[in-house]
Amino acid sequence: MLLEITKPDLHLDMAGIESTIIVFGGARIVDKATAAAKLVKAKKCLSEDPDSPTLKRALTHAKHLLHLSRFYEAARHFAYLASQHGRCTKGQSHGCSSHVIVTGGGPGIMEAANRGAFEAGCRSIGLNITLPFEQHPNPYITPDLCFKFNYFSLRKFHFVMRSVGAILFPGGFGTLDELFELLTLRQVGTKGSMPIVLFGTDFWTKLVDFEVLAEMGLIADDDLDLIHFSDTAEEAWEFIRRCTCAEPEDS
Repeated sequence: MLLEITKPDLHLDMAGIESTIIVFGGARIVDKATAAAKLVKAKKCLSEDPDSPTLKRALTHAKHLLHLSRFYEAARHFAYLASQHGRCTKGQSHGCSSHVIVTGGGPGIMEAANRGAFEAGCRSIGLNITLPFEQHPNPYITPDLCFKFNYFSLRKFHFVMRSVGAILFPGGFGTLDELFELLTLRQVGTKGSMPIVLFGTDFWTKLVDFEVLAEMGLIADDDLDLIHFSDTAEEAWEFIRRCTCAEPEDS
């Protein structure tokens, strides 16, 4: 456990990483081409056994994943924009030390964000986790900034430690766990005024009715201001930039 506390921190210090932007989201969300191929395969399988409930369900999932693939591209573009800012702020010779993208290091939205940073010519971090099923680090993480954890709590610690902003794309239980962890840290003041962006307004408002919590007095009305909804990579980045950068961006 001590190694998982000290090693990543030491390596990030040595790499000159000053601040990070967390990108969370579903591991099952893939790029459009991959999603389209999965849909073709699902249709073919169902045509061979049209009465199979399992194959019908698989086809439904494949259709949804194709629709969700737009979030892969959005995460990729957001990470590109944020990484470009980090490079311009510190200069390319610094290897991007501010607003460095950090993800869980796996596939899906995590891969998309690391990929966007890679395509911007910048570094990005991957905090991978040992799971009962294999999760290999995606190929777009900067090699010396890829870390593997055995403990979720220590992994979460490093996610938050240098973070100045967070953006969450649609995802499953892991993404929801990470969302409410961040909201709690903001609510109690641990992370100050760190912006939290929920990308995909329709998805998030359908999934969680935050207004109900406020109406019932379970959270304060002001707590609703902890969340910012966004539907474009440009707007999401501009919101985080305004919240985290002291100086205006050059036009």
